[in-house]
Amino acid sequence: MRQLITTLMVVFLLASCSETKVGKHVNITVENNKVGAPVTLGIPFPKGELYSVDHLRLLTSDGKEIPCQTTEVSNWGPLDDSVKWVWVFFFSEEETDYVIEYGDAIVPIKSKDKIVSTNNMRPQGGIEVNTGPLSFAIHKMGNGFLDEVFLDSNSNGEFEEGELIGSSQGENRGSFLDILDDNGIDHSKAVINEVFREKGSGPMHNIFRIEGTYTYNREDNNISPFTMWLHAYAGKSYVKVLHTLTYTGIPDKHKVAEGEHYNIATQNEHILSEDTVDDIGWTQPNDEIAASGIQLKYHLDEDVNISIPMNLGSWQDEDSKIDIKEVKSKNNSVVKLLQQGPERVKSTSFRSLYINGFKKEGAEEVKKDYNFEATITDGDEKIANGERAKGWVNIADSKRGVGIGIKNFLKEYPKGVKVDPVTKSLTGNIWPLENGPMNFARHNTEPDGGMLGNFAQGITKTTEFVYYFHDNVATEEVGQKMDYVIDSPVAHADPKWYSDSKVYGNMAPMSTKHPEFENALQYRYQWWSYNQNHEPWYGMFNYGDGKSYYFNDRWVQWTNNEPTVDFMFWTNFMRTGDPKYFNMGQAMSRHTMDVDNVHWPKKRTYYGEINDAIDFWNYQEEPESTPYLGIGRRHANEHWYALLSAHVWIQGWVAAYYISADHRALEVAKMTGDTYLNRIWGDHDLRGRRLYLSVLNLVELYDATKLDKYKKELDERVELMLEFQERQGGNLLLDRYGYSQTYVAQGLYKYQQITGDEEVREALLDHARWVRDVPPLNHEMESYLATIYPLVLGYEISGEIGYLNEAMDRAEYLKIGELKKSPSEYENAKEYSEDLLEISNLPNSKKKFTNWQTNQGLRVFGWTHAYNIPYLLYAMEQENIE
Repeated sequence: MRQLITTLMVVFLLASCSETKVGKHVNITVENNKVGAPVTLGIPFPKGELYSVDHLRLLTSDGKEIPCQTTEVSNWGPLDDSVKWVWVFFFSEEETDYVIEYGDAIVPIKSKDKIVSTNNMRPQGGIEVNTGPLSFAIHKMGNGFLDEVFLDSNSNGEFEEGELIGSSQGENRGSFLDILDDNGIDHSKAVINEVFREKGSGPMHNIFRIEGTYTYNREDNNISPFTMWLHAYAGKSYVKVLHTLTYTGIPDKHKVAEGEHYNIATQNEHILSEDTVDDIGWTQPNDEIAASGIQLKYHLDEDVNISIPMNLGSWQDEDSKIDIKEVKSKNNSVVKLLQQGPERVKSTSFRSLYINGFKKEGAEEVKKDYNFEATITDGDEKIANGERAKGWVNIADSKRGVGIGIKNFLKEYPKGVKVDPVTKSLTGNIWPLENGPMNFARHNTEPDGGMLGNFAQGITKTTEFVYYFHDNVATEEVGQKMDYVIDSPVAHADPKWYSDSKVYGNMAPMSTKHPEFENALQYRYQWWSYNQNHEPWYGMFNYGDGKSYYFNDRWVQWTNNEPTVDFMFWTNFMRTGDPKYFNMGQAMSRHTMDVDNVHWPKKRTYYGEINDAIDFWNYQEEPESTPYLGIGRRHANEHWYALLSAHVWIQGWVAAYYISADHRALEVAKMTGDTYLNRIWGDHDLRGRRLYLSVLNLVELYDATKLDKYKKELDERVELMLEFQERQGGNLLLDRYGYSQTYVAQGLYKYQQITGDEEVREALLDHARWVRDVPPLNHEMESYLATIYPLVLGYEISGEIGYLNEAMDRAEYLKIGELKKSPSEYENAKEYSEDLLEISNLPNSKKKFTNWQTNQGLRVFGWTHAYNIPYLLYAMEQENIE
């Protein structure tokens, strides 16, 4: 009997223990789901909620566990070591709904498929990767891309000589960036310098960062660095590749003078004159991009079939029907897919238009028809043409095939894919030679953004590819694999989860409780999206960005991310769960980190992988980086016309790193952070808007990296802000920069959140008291409405309802009515704009132009709406205010 009782007790205890293994749950949705797609979810956790990603697993909605790979991205340090952001990688099932289960007793299952890889960076080394069905190698002394690719077609676990399906073309042309000048085209040669395995790599998903250099035959052409991120997946025969090129040419033929422009000067002895309008060289191109792309030699039989999907109908219709064109190359002629779009439009500067009273007469800009054309040619014969192509090509013989796809094929035009049966080359063109060269010369010699300059040198561009190696599967299956990248799924948690995590403070999720405020946000984002797709704000160096100002039925001046426009989209994605804002945030972050930043000249990082000591001394002799490395480009009519000493925002890049696992985002953010450490502008760098913006940027960078060098710099700058507050009567800002409220409030709030510094908490309360009693009007509504968030913080810190009441009073201006139509019902921007103005409560400026009105872009919107309303709504919820 005693033995029976003991047995029953053990059974009861085991049952009790098994119940404790049931952890907490987070519901996950995969939008635009595609079966089998590789998905990375970036998800935050509240402080103290999760202490190890080893205790997290993924379930389908019906409770079936599926393998996943988890990575701790950041924690709540330095005060708490619990997990803050996690990447959860998995392959999507048929279901769109999933559950993350976490807890101390949770032990996830392991994936049956695993990647095996080696990374040997000796001079003759390289990487070798085995995903199961696929094996590939990239040699350090190879040709700049995949050197050999094998497909295990007989599924015997061995990669045999006859299973070679791809290799390099040789001659160091695996990837290329060719330059055109007066001496003709200079063809580049690619050299691999380093390969690293990135954070997020594991048994199911490996990420390799490949750093290389393009060299040229002529001494007058500068070497050009390039980077590729290659994603490999366990059990899969496709790879994703992100390629970043850097333009290092001399963009035009203006007479170069010694010195610096006054608004980015690091000294005062040699200052350039802006009065060089008579130098026609500004408008004459010098080094142009002739062609750029990545290529692979395919190993298929001679008799191949080429499948190319074309969209039917207008370029604006993303959901139009697809027509698959089948091409058999005649006489071994080259088959090409080319996507082209409108040429660059000459633009009059915003300053000139302002002086001219925004009259149409005398304006240089002429609005043309938006001519988009996609063509398929076989040799000289045109096989098909339309307005847009889907963006992928498949080539196959009777047994095997290779598919290649390029994301944003239309939106980042020109793009192309070329198949050459003679050389058996398959080329994905970032900039097709057939399009004609890309030049960076100025449109005119009119100062723009306060400068007459050209800062195109150092611009970068990242393009996303997918390669699928297969055993001649159906074309529909190839298209599915292509859409894993071209039209990728987006995973997210419930919006309330992001809000409850507090990673971005007390931000309310979207709801229907206060439509007069919520519409003020959503209508403006919809207006931006409408114009981005109807103007269209497309092109290789434009897509992601948009124009700032709308008047006389036209848009003027690229935004160049002021003020953290990409973070607005990431915030709205978290608040709504709408994948449209994920895609907009990703596009804007990639554009701003690539095009709106200075990336070259940049001295390479020294890693010391060579055993010989002379390696370091050779490195020491390499040219130094530009002092402007990492600073941003100012809003102007072209992205490379102007720079400013305080015009770079990394908050959205770090959000892109957390949410979309974009490794480049953090790399560029660190480059900007390192510029702060150099303090190239002396005390100018530590005053005014430069100081406020640097604190916002550095606190995000430190939180993501936990590097002491950023913490030390951040501490000193916060200390300066508090010191200056004493001089300014409690105001954290100089009156000149009243619109910068959001930089100060968000930066110091996060600093206090992660450090617990009570002096900073008190400073935020003192500042809230100041802006309550002495509201800033130096930039009219820009500054006045920017105080709403600091007032909400005053309420949060003190509990005093008076701060919230004052914030609500000021927010009365933000309330809007209901639009007559949905965005899709508007035939043109003019009609749409008129309806937006009709429902607005915002006052007009006393000046010639109102840049904060409801029909404007997102530049001023950040200060007036985007970084106020979500936090105001949260506070109103706390007080049950209807």
